[in-house]
Amino acid sequence: MPKVISRSAVSSSTDAQPTPSSTAALRVYYCICGEFILVIDKSLNALPRRPTDGAIVIRCQDTENAKARIFKLNATPKDPVLIERQGGHEKQYRFHCPRCALPVAYQSTPPPVKSGQFLYILKGALSQIQGQVPPDAFEDEKLLSEGNLA
Repeated sequence: MPKVISRSAVSSSTDAQPTPSSTAALRVYYCICGEFILVIDKSLNALPRRPTDGAIVIRCQDTENAKARIFKLNATPKDPVLIERQGGHEKQYRFHCPRCALPVAYQSTPPPVKSGQFLYILKGALSQIQGQVPPDAFEDEKLLSEGNLA
């Protein structure tokens, strides 16, 4: 007589609604060197930019008006940097690529990631295609070289 291993029944329904987690598409972003840096639930192009430096703003904590993004950052924290801004100074706690040490993100609070309200991805630091330089990576250098010609 055959041995019965399991008595489970499989059930499915065509009327079942998809859950939010099953319909969420995660986006993966890489450093210029090809190292995996960020996985996030929304395209970086769809997120707001910071007016002071053009960095992409990722909300880390829920508020009454907005929900936090779901993401994982693979970066190494480094020493803080003091940046001179119009009307004062800003302390940035930077995160660097673990392979090539290129700065990729910063926040205004000390590490760990998500300890503050926002995380900022530096303009031109990440690409969706591994090993490809993002189109806005050298945008500021173009502006500088055009300014030198005038």
